[in-house]
Amino acid sequence: MRMYSTKSVGLGFAIFSAITFGGSGPFAKALIGAGFTPEQAAWLRILGAAVVLVPLVLAFRGRAGLRAARASWKALVLYGLTGIAGCQTLFFLAASRLPVGVALMLEFSGPILVVAWLKFGQKVAVPRSAAIGVSIAVVGLATVAEIWTGLQIDPIGLLAGLGAAACQATYFILIDKLTGAADPLVMTAAGSVVGAVVLTLIAAPWGTPWHVLVDTIAIGHRHAPGWLMAAWLILVSTVVAYLAGAAAVQRLSAAIAGAVAYVEVVAACIFALILLGETLRTNQIIGGVIVLVGAFVAQSSVGKVASPEIPDADPGSDTPRTDVLDPVI
Repeated sequence: MRMYSTKSVGLGFAIFSAITFGGSGPFAKALIGAGFTPEQAAWLRILGAAVVLVPLVLAFRGRAGLRAARASWKALVLYGLTGIAGCQTLFFLAASRLPVGVALMLEFSGPILVVAWLKFGQKVAVPRSAAIGVSIAVVGLATVAEIWTGLQIDPIGLLAGLGAAACQATYFILIDKLTGAADPLVMTAAGSVVGAVVLTLIAAPWGTPWHVLVDTIAIGHRHAPGWLMAAWLILVSTVVAYLAGAAAVQRLSAAIAGAVAYVEVVAACIFALILLGETLRTNQIIGGVIVLVGAFVAQSSVGKVASPEIPDADPGSDTPRTDVLDPVI
């Protein structure tokens, strides 16, 4: 009975995490529409998360958390560059040019690239079901893009979405090395710090239109203060979402938690419909479902992967092993 209760609570956390992650697109799109660039919106989100998470690490992990981060700093830097800065910035760029749901469908094709990297980059034999999953997802991507009509989707948005998928794929490859080296709180805080520093060089935050945060801006046909949009992005769609995800994977297996994360795509479409009035064409809906089915099959088939180029954590580290959840936006 207790095990059942623990898994039920974990499932609840996982669903809540996916829903809160799914709300990021419409609020980021509102800020971008009001004058922020996608890079500035991502920088604000990541910097705000770092400001909140670093004190939490110091309070709840103390020196042990800092030692864990130092022991695997190279992997954490790569995680910050890809899973945090790259993934979120490219997703925001895609969402600024495409319907939020389509942008997220593209990002969630990341497992396809994981399979390709294992097969052709590492020369690892992958299960036949993984190849089947990739084939299904590729058909879905072609359907979303409507390639039979000469590509009806914004090409920059498409490339940005696929770039976000590549960053997500890199994260999948990092999972095995970072699991046990740094728990989700330390990992997210460290990645946010790295992401904020990198995006400071890219986003030119000194040119950020700060007046947007005190103005009332449009989100679909509604209006709300800009600071409220930013607060949602930072506190709800980043800090709360990541912490809920951490609580979920401590009670579920990584495979189950990763599967539940696909709820985020559905949540994002619902948020976009309610807040922005965005609707998807029939082909986009059909193609999106095909993409998610294929990506899910591929992810489930491959399971955990590891990259030999990424250094292991200090063998003497006594940090307990903790699984991590997908880094979605």
